Amino acid sequence: MGRRAVPGLGFTLGTTLVYLTLIAFLPIAALLLKAADLGWAEFLTIATSRRAVATYRVTILCALYATLFNAVFGLLLAWILARYDFWGRRILDALVDLPFALPTAVAGVALVTLFVPNGWLGQWLEPMGIKVAFALPGIVIAMAFTSLPFVVRSVQPVLMELSRDVEDAGMLLGARDSQIFRRIILPELVPALLSGCALAFGRSLGEFGAVIFIAGNIPLKTEIVSLLTIIRIEEFEYSSAAALAVVMLAAAFIIFFVTNSLQIWYGRRAGAQ
Repeated sequence: MGRRAVPGLGFTLGTTLVYLTLIAFLPIAALLLKAADLGWAEFLTIATSRRAVATYRVTILCALYATLFNAVFGLLLAWILARYDFWGRRILDALVDLPFALPTAVAGVALVTLFVPNGWLGQWLEPMGIKVAFALPGIVIAMAFTSLPFVVRSVQPVLMELSRDVEDAGMLLGARDSQIFRRIILPELVPALLSGCALAFGRSLGEFGAVIFIAGNIPLKTEIVSLLTIIRIEEFEYSSAAALAVVMLAAAFIIFFVTNSLQIWYGRRAGAQ
């Protein structure tokens, strides 16, 4: 057997396990142990309190709306970047990654500047009865802004590698553009789109910096789970903060499990067809 450029299984697997243990497993274990100090009854009391349930509803609903928006807009943006060549394409492609490089607090301040009642956009929206800043729409916009790259960067490579021969064959056979997209292109994009949406949803659930500036942070109305967790830590109620974090951790695991299950099911269904 020839010499490998990368070390063998033992070294690579060991390094990976050590990294995962230090970065992921130990913090999660510490979080679970801290929440376990409460006891089951007290944990349920904290996790199902009126204020906590309100933060779950605000966080999950806004994250869902942001993900649905990104699923459509991100797909369109990835399509434009992958299929068309125009002046400024490279600039637009680079701007997609801006939320990754931009501190989320800066993004939050920028959004507030735009959407407050006397802001550039808010001064036109407020007279029409459209309240964005310090309301749920502002949270959705902040989450959508910070999570958009996950959808675009998941779908764009698939579109770039997708052969156009099948599309041309469909056109020669008389298929309409909508039929070609629905029956030829979309089935190839579904796994990548699901993966990107799952990552975007997870990012939205944990978003903090961009949201707190524009949300208004009104208890029971525009308060998110991350902020309530920080409040509990500042009050030195570490076990309560751990309980809230465990609930969101469980929600994130469920989302990723469902997404992976859908990807596996879709792959088997596509293979069978």
